[in-house]
Amino acid sequence: MQWAQNYNPMGNMALSFAVACIPLLFFFWCLAIKKMKGYLAGLLTVAVAVLEAIVVYHMPVHLALEATVLGGLQGLWPIGWIVVTAVFLYELTVASGKFQVISDSIASITEDRRLQALLIAFSFGAFLEGTAGYGTPVAIAGGLLAGLGFNPFYAAGLCLIANTAPVAFGGVGIPILTSAQVTGIDTLSLSQMVGRQVPFLSLFVPFWLVFIMSGWKRTLEVFPAILVSGLSFAGTQYLTANFLGPELPDVTSAIVSMVSLVLLLKFWQPKTIFRFKGEKKQESVDRDERKPKQRLGQIVQAWSPFVLLVLVICIWGGSERIKAFLNQATLLLPIPGLDQMIAQVKPIVTQATPYGAVYKFDGLAATGTAILVTCILSKFLIGISWKKWGATFGLTIKKLALPLVMIVSVLGFAYIENYSGMSATLGLGLASTGVVFPFLAPFIGWIGVFLTGSDTSSNALFSNLQKVSANQIGVDPTLLVAANSTGGVAAKMISPQSIAVATAATGLVGKEGSLFRFTILHSLLFVAITGVITFLQAYVLQWMIP
Repeated sequence: MQWAQNYNPMGNMALSFAVACIPLLFFFWCLAIKKMKGYLAGLLTVAVAVLEAIVVYHMPVHLALEATVLGGLQGLWPIGWIVVTAVFLYELTVASGKFQVISDSIASITEDRRLQALLIAFSFGAFLEGTAGYGTPVAIAGGLLAGLGFNPFYAAGLCLIANTAPVAFGGVGIPILTSAQVTGIDTLSLSQMVGRQVPFLSLFVPFWLVFIMSGWKRTLEVFPAILVSGLSFAGTQYLTANFLGPELPDVTSAIVSMVSLVLLLKFWQPKTIFRFKGEKKQESVDRDERKPKQRLGQIVQAWSPFVLLVLVICIWGGSERIKAFLNQATLLLPIPGLDQMIAQVKPIVTQATPYGAVYKFDGLAATGTAILVTCILSKFLIGISWKKWGATFGLTIKKLALPLVMIVSVLGFAYIENYSGMSATLGLGLASTGVVFPFLAPFIGWIGVFLTGSDTSSNALFSNLQKVSANQIGVDPTLLVAANSTGGVAAKMISPQSIAVATAATGLVGKEGSLFRFTILHSLLFVAITGVITFLQAYVLQWMIP
């Protein structure tokens, strides 16, 4: 017998909304106030959420436990698998000694930490988001910055904030494609609408990154670089989203932004080199000591794992024939007693719909497997022995043990929130605000990404709610469905899943609470900006809606 979700268990929407906030507020309290280690905060929060689902939402005990376990399995695969392999790839470059060459090659472009952050955290991170997604941008870019000499805390925080710009389109446009599928709205229209919102953030993020690092005065010193980086990224993002569709905005924007910034730095450099307080001046590389050809070969060899990563991921997901072949090894495992046993009801869906509960184990098709293949091939490219390769993998697993516990618990939390109906209660509470709702619509996407760590999952969860609410208040549904995706990007930096990846990649395990406190105000600022943009587009700038 199916169990139907009840989005107003207290009989009063305001009270139900307040009760549904308890697990979220508890998690904030654990990280920001009590400064608990991330894995402990995650385990306690999932326990609170399960208890509320059973006691307040009257969810059958076996359904609550099975939903939580399913979320935990999703945390291990595919997300945990991506984190392990991405960090492993970075650790291989360190173990082989090639990372010093990478460091020198970036320093040859610029030794300025502000400009290195724009190149690696903003542009290169966006490229990884567009090709691989999940935790790959934060893991790889964060590790690179820490290896370059950035304070690990700043490396993690900056990469989390920088990852705002590309998340709305994600890997090959999947968040937008998901919204279109859920709501029936034209895919290109949604892509165009998001392409008329998120570029404003993309233009702002480079400035904000440098401002966080160096303050107002030192930010103005590199304003030409900020302008080139932001304008080239935002402009390309707008053009690609509006005229080509949602699949390529991140990749094209990242490439144009990187190339534009490197070209600028060939002709312009800041008058003073910025380094962090207490950081010693790096000795410049004497290019005369080595032959240019040899030096170029060393650089190519050192960067080859990351170049190969992009190629392998593009091959993995770029051909329908290859994807079909890899998916032959995929196992779809319905969860007995949970699959089709929970019904979503109005207004989240137009008619009662069974909630699927199928665990997907895509052993070959997973992005993490593509990264592992890259790690294997990189063994030959960077000249590391199998013994050292295996030892590095073992050390990576040991290093990631506690972050994986946090990821598993956080995904369990996300699933019990979704399957019990708590997350829908949060969305409906905000949707009941009437004329003010366009400002709050991005906050629903923000909540969704915070809970799930994924803009795609947030869109699957809340896109139909945005459409229904838009029709009720007389606003174009395309705008609010797009706002769900655009608002969600601001929560990526505070998502427990993202924070776990960032701390693991930069050696900050146990500092999740500090990183959360560092990013939360930036996250709220970004989602508020998105809310203002959406509100203006709903009532003043309606010509911007396709």
